[in-house]
Amino acid sequence: MHELVVTENILDIALKHAKQAEARKVTDIHLVIGNLSSIIDDSISFYWDIITEDTICHQSKLHFKRIPAELECLDCGETYSIESGLSPCPKCGSAKVKVIHGEEFWLDSIEIEK
Repeated sequence: MHELVVTENILDIALKHAKQAEARKVTDIHLVIGNLSSIIDDSISFYWDIITEDTICHQSKLHFKRIPAELECLDCGETYSIESGLSPCPKCGSAKVKVIHGEEFWLDSIEIEK
C-alpha cells in the first residue's frame, strides 16, 4: 500500500516541474529504483493509471530503470553484486557489509509536450 503514497509523490514532483516548464502534457516519466528497494513497478503503474486520470500526466508512460545491488565488505573490503536480499561477503564470509548501491529511488526525468 505504501506504493500509493510513493506514486502520489511522483505525481506531485512531475506536476510541479511540468508547470514550471509550461507543459501542456507529460508524456513520459523516468524512474530509477535500486534492486533492494521495496518499490514494486507494477504497483506504481497500477496507482499511476488511477491518480493521473484528471491531470496532464494522464496516459503518460512510466519507465523503470533498475540499479543492481552492490555491497562492500567492511572486514576485507571486497565489493560484490547481489540479485536481492543481503548476503555475506563471498570472499571472507563476513556479514558486516555496507550497501553501496541498490536502495536508490528517484524521479530521473520527465518528458513533456508544450
